[in-house]
Amino acid sequence: MHAQLTDVAAGEGVEFRFDLLRGGNTFDAHRLLQLARKHGRQLPLKGRLLRATFTEGIPIAEKDALVRIAGEAGIPTEEARAVLDSDSYSDEVRADEQQAARYGISGVPFFVVDGKYGVSGAQPSEALLQVLERAFADSTPLTLIAESDSEDSAASCNGDACAV
Repeated sequence: MHAQLTDVAAGEGVEFRFDLLRGGNTFDAHRLLQLARKHGRQLPLKGRLLRATFTEGIPIAEKDALVRIAGEAGIPTEEARAVLDSDSYSDEVRADEQQAARYGISGVPFFVVDGKYGVSGAQPSEALLQVLERAFADSTPLTLIAESDSEDSAASCNGDACAV
């Protein structure tokens, strides 16, 4: 399985190094992701955490490593350390865990789209696009059935309004 994931990732320009992977509890990393949201840096931190874990073999369960990674993602390191020295954002992470349990999520990656669609596991980009398109279509209140290219339809419009 690791070889297959490594090959798929390489095809997308991502290097996986499972030989360097160091496991550990990611609860504190998830607390920092909550802090990162406050700074508008959640996506950069998530990407940096993934690269640290799966490419560089950095132990993201260790406080000093997390503070350094947070700083690299644009989060003030003193604020990151203060979060890790407290129980800040623990309630938010526990709430996320409870939501995941309600959805029946038991592993990662898992994607929830619009609170209605779930995609489990590493999926091809086409599968994720299909889910996004479906969610968008479901949330779009108007479906255009036919377009008219006739001159009559153009004549019925004036400015920002059209006669129906």
